Amino acid sequence: MTCCHCVNRREFLGTTAALAAGAALLPNVLAQAASQEWPREWWDPDRPYELHTKPLRIQPVLMYRLPQRREMASWKSWGGVQTEDAVNEEAARIAEELKTLAGRAGFPIEILPVMKVTSKDEARTASQSKDALIIAYPATGSGEMLQACFPAWGGIVFVRHRSGPVYYWYEALSTELLRKEGEPLSGDKPLSVSDVVVDDPDELLWRLRAWHARENFLGRRIVALGGAAGKYAHEAPNFARERHALDIVEVSYDDLGKRIQAAMQDSACLERAEAWTDRYLAIPGTKSQTERSFVVNSFILYGLFKEILREQDASVFTIQGCMGTILPMSKTTACLTLSLLNDEGWVAFCESDFVIIPAGLLLHCVTGKPVFMHNSTFPHQGIVTCAHCTGPRRMDGDRYEPATLLTHYESEYGAAPKVDMPIGQEVTFINPEYATGRWLGMKGTVESNPFFEICRSQQDVRIHGAWRKLLNEVRDSHWMMAYGDHLQAIGYIAPRIGVAWESLPEA
Repeated sequence: MTCCHCVNRREFLGTTAALAAGAALLPNVLAQAASQEWPREWWDPDRPYELHTKPLRIQPVLMYRLPQRREMASWKSWGGVQTEDAVNEEAARIAEELKTLAGRAGFPIEILPVMKVTSKDEARTASQSKDALIIAYPATGSGEMLQACFPAWGGIVFVRHRSGPVYYWYEALSTELLRKEGEPLSGDKPLSVSDVVVDDPDELLWRLRAWHARENFLGRRIVALGGAAGKYAHEAPNFARERHALDIVEVSYDDLGKRIQAAMQDSACLERAEAWTDRYLAIPGTKSQTERSFVVNSFILYGLFKEILREQDASVFTIQGCMGTILPMSKTTACLTLSLLNDEGWVAFCESDFVIIPAGLLLHCVTGKPVFMHNSTFPHQGIVTCAHCTGPRRMDGDRYEPATLLTHYESEYGAAPKVDMPIGQEVTFINPEYATGRWLGMKGTVESNPFFEICRSQQDVRIHGAWRKLLNEVRDSHWMMAYGDHLQAIGYIAPRIGVAWESLPEA
């Protein structure tokens, strides 16, 4: 499913006044919605994982100049696109290659018709394509033409060596036009050496995935039940708003309390939650060692949280006071509820910690799969333990990992999944440095799923690379985890979302 829930920074600033005016009406809206019947299909464990993202729009640009023969003189540059027929063939080749790539991307892509440019003015028109990523295919032409193709925030250059007619710019690209790796963004040089792809569609694809993540990260709307906060960084919510234009909509517990009371007195809501509980407990690999009523009430919260998300046209949810305030209201904890939302494609975190929420949102956008927000521990002998009570079960976006439903650890109340991850599973971590804009990334491998007296979903993970460097990065903070290796894509797009990225060095 494709949902256009995201706004860019300009749109966000333009709608601030309207959101403020609408906030006064929110309590009545919430109270009225509590009595709506929830469709049976709202929760369906057999439904494929759904991405709530808008498509990446791509504007391919074929740049060239047709040469004129001159006697006894050099009259053409390198390259196999030297005639009108060759131009048309190349435009068709580009369109077909992108269509094939989009078919296996795993995220939505909208491809615009190939634009042909033969001058700086035509190239400048390409750079003004609204909300589209420019992929330039510079067969021939000048450096001024190439730079004019791109807006200040850059794009991608694709050149050919063996994948078709060789391009002049396969030879001519240089650091005269391109930023070196690590150099800051510059309007004079919108492109870096990392933006260049030679021949390889897979190299192009992971960059497109990173740009799709940027498109769906900046300006994202986030519902913060109970308000926004930041662990050891009270300024984190405002930092997230200013640096990433995140649209944080705060919803009060008073409103939720009215909803819970109405739902628990509604026989249709209770019957639906009971039926969903039966289906959840029937998922292969599921065990329960907590009271059934806690699970049923978790599905009541699921219905209510989903109502709020839909009303706010949002796909990201977080909750503050999840270890206290919510318990007497809902007669359960929010742990299982957040796990359920993550398992079907929403993004849902506890603690309303905006130190880590931006990192989790980006990691989700890059992977297109659930991410696990967890506490970090002191690294020793290359091992860290990752633990929280809200672990998603569908971390690969498909299968449900084995899980045992227990109580939430600190309260010994409610329903929380203890999720067992596959031994040997490679994972990627993001560890933000409070609200400074600096994020550290690293990889690891799951070694065990222990059962310590700590939060319920827990993994001992062996860190790849120079793990001792983590000793200077211990912050008693939250980290984000996703299956797979995503450091390259995150490091590539990080400067374009206002993040200073650093990867843990190899050993």
